[in-house]
Amino acid sequence: MRHLLPSAALALAALAGAAQAENVHVNPQNGFISQAVKVPAGSETLYVSGITPDTVAGAPSTAPFGDTRTQTASVLGKIGAILQGQGYGWEDVVMMRVLLVGDPAKGGGMDFAGMMESYNAIYQPLKKKPARITSQVAALVRPGMMVEIEVQAAKSR
Repeated sequence: MRHLLPSAALALAALAGAAQAENVHVNPQNGFISQAVKVPAGSETLYVSGITPDTVAGAPSTAPFGDTRTQTASVLGKIGAILQGQGYGWEDVVMMRVLLVGDPAKGGGMDFAGMMESYNAIYQPLKKKPARITSQVAALVRPGMMVEIEVQAAKSR
């Protein structure tokens, strides 16, 4: 019986700690992203596939999805709805992968500033930001698409 009491106390302490566990975001001061995010064991994880933008009503056929800023806003809006539908929020996102196609209006280079405008509209006011990679790719699934984003989110059960 004496051996059971310390074991029971340790088990209760572990359960209490797990209930309070949360993602640890390693952010540089005023950073746009986290350098790293540590997710505690036992967390629930959501993987959101690469999401592409919707077409813009009235947009020209040469740019049916709009510019990079517009496309990023569209994609993030769709991801936000997926997160919310699964009981997650933006601060639960631990990893984001952003794929940008070069913008012909920018000489074929990716419009990082345009992407950041829409990204910052969501993340600038938040304390917890995801780890992130942004890469330029040659093309996406449809002509005119310049943005695809996938995310992973995690939270305590």
